[in-house]
Amino acid sequence: MKRSHEPILWALFGAGGVVSALLGPVLILVTGILGPLAIGLPPDALGYPRALAFAQSLPGKVLLLAVISLFLFHAAHRIFHALHDVGVHGGPAGMVITYGGALAASFIAAGLLLTIGI
Repeated sequence: MKRSHEPILWALFGAGGVVSALLGPVLILVTGILGPLAIGLPPDALGYPRALAFAQSLPGKVLLLAVISLFLFHAAHRIFHALHDVGVHGGPAGMVITYGGALAASFIAAGLLLTIGI
């Protein structure tokens, strides 16, 4: 029997969906509404020095990379299957473009996070 790579892709899709559903609205609320309006947060809570310190720490880098890459793989899976639903059957080339794009963007994000320094 031929081995399939689908379980890995479905796992990344599921993890990305959970992260998107649980963290996405919170990120929008905190960084898009509460932070700029200084509601319940100190005025400099989302300032550049704090954001840079978070991105320079190892836990911050891991968390940022996990959120970014899981969002990307969730979106890639949705795009691949949405194209299939509208009649665009990409086959292996479509998989390489969608999932490869998510993988490439994840590597780019990892590289950019590494250039920030510790």
